[in-house]
Amino acid sequence: MSDNDENHLIGERRAKLAKIRERGIAFPNDFRRNALAGDLLTAYGGKSPEALAADAVRVSVAGRLRRKNVMGKGSFAKIEDGSGGIQLRLERDTLHDTYEDFKTWDIGDVIGVEGVLFLTKTGELTVKADRAVLLTKSLRPLPDKWHGITDTETRYRRRYVDLIMNEDSRRVFEMRVGIVRYLRAFLDARGFLEVETPMLHPIPGGAAARPFKTHHNALDVGMYLRIAPELYLKRLTVGGFERVYEINRNFRNEGVSTQHNPEFTMLELYQAYADYGDLMELIETLFQGLADALLGTRKLIYQGTEFDLSKSFNRMSIEDIILANNPDLDPMSLRDTAYLRRVCDQMKIPYKAGDGPGKLQIEIFERTGEHTLIQPTFAYGYPAEVSPLSRRNDKDPFITDRWEFFIGGRELANGFSELNDAEDQAQRFKDQVARKDAGDEEAMYYDADYVRALEYGMPPTAGLGLGVDRLVMLYTNSPSIRDVLLFPHMRPEF
Repeated sequence: MSDNDENHLIGERRAKLAKIRERGIAFPNDFRRNALAGDLLTAYGGKSPEALAADAVRVSVAGRLRRKNVMGKGSFAKIEDGSGGIQLRLERDTLHDTYEDFKTWDIGDVIGVEGVLFLTKTGELTVKADRAVLLTKSLRPLPDKWHGITDTETRYRRRYVDLIMNEDSRRVFEMRVGIVRYLRAFLDARGFLEVETPMLHPIPGGAAARPFKTHHNALDVGMYLRIAPELYLKRLTVGGFERVYEINRNFRNEGVSTQHNPEFTMLELYQAYADYGDLMELIETLFQGLADALLGTRKLIYQGTEFDLSKSFNRMSIEDIILANNPDLDPMSLRDTAYLRRVCDQMKIPYKAGDGPGKLQIEIFERTGEHTLIQPTFAYGYPAEVSPLSRRNDKDPFITDRWEFFIGGRELANGFSELNDAEDQAQRFKDQVARKDAGDEEAMYYDADYVRALEYGMPPTAGLGLGVDRLVMLYTNSPSIRDVLLFPHMRPEF
């Protein structure tokens, strides 16, 4: 439909609304429905015409007008509500003047109908209307029923229209609700306490990311939107809440892609007297349980690739993954800074002057290894240099007891045994400050209060963060993060 055609239709609808306003009946709010289309179809769709006629079931339904077939003295129409659609029968001899009004109503209008249920000759459950009310006049025409919204960007910008036209989109967001509900039930059953922590932070922490900045006028201090709730949740662990979680909104001032949105949802949890191995088992159980509950099978298909969640998930160290994908590298030199810089130069991987072997390892891993982790895999043994909040491995202090969980070449979760040594944490923060001073915008700040909290003593603890948006993408077979966000961030349209 061209802009001129659409503007013409909008003009016609505005003219209709003007006449309705003159009659004083625009946008009424006194109609009350007592039934949903989906419930009616379930309860009465299988009955015989005779049984339904004998019951004389009277209902009030309301929804958006999606189909309209005017045929002289009698017409059929269809409305849709949040549960589905149901057919209507409207007749001039019953509705009188309202029937003439109905002829002027447009597809997209919201209407209410009262009447008795019956089955048509073709067996379709229908409401025979003895009252019909125009509740909301739609001023903009809906897209063509058969083609819907074909432009992806328009679907994201006008999600409200996408949800009207696209049943698959509605299903994705209904499944998202179900996934979040399952996460809560899963953790509640294991004794975790759901909490809420601040979204405005005086110091950004809990992740290596570039924050959004703002200003608190009353306190006259700079503030940052939360990049992660981690440091607050671990303060609660110090305080005696031994199992806590938060399903939270995080904000990172970074790029936008099919996997990244500046505002996103994470599940973070912390469990005292546990280590990163315990959380591997928790993730396995969680993913398998989700598959059972949502899909009824542990064979999950995402974008044409089948993933088998029934088997124990793979576990590989970062260094083993690097060597598996770069067999020409010298295993004995993977912690040598000069050697790794030469490798990065050959691979055209950029790095900073202050990057040590741990950071260089991760750059090589992200370039050559991540995308190869197709089946469910825990990549563990992250270097301490890039893991400022993780506990060092007791046998190998170069690495930490940390893993990231990958499936389909994408990271979905990050878990580790927490660093509860206050003095080690203070030094790690100092090292991060040095990186920030050298120009690393994602390096962490020194959080003196968090160090003070650790000085009171945090029990041995394990924690993880799980990307809820990417989790929903996986279980709904959605190719882009924008498909699972109701209102993804985009450049301004106007």
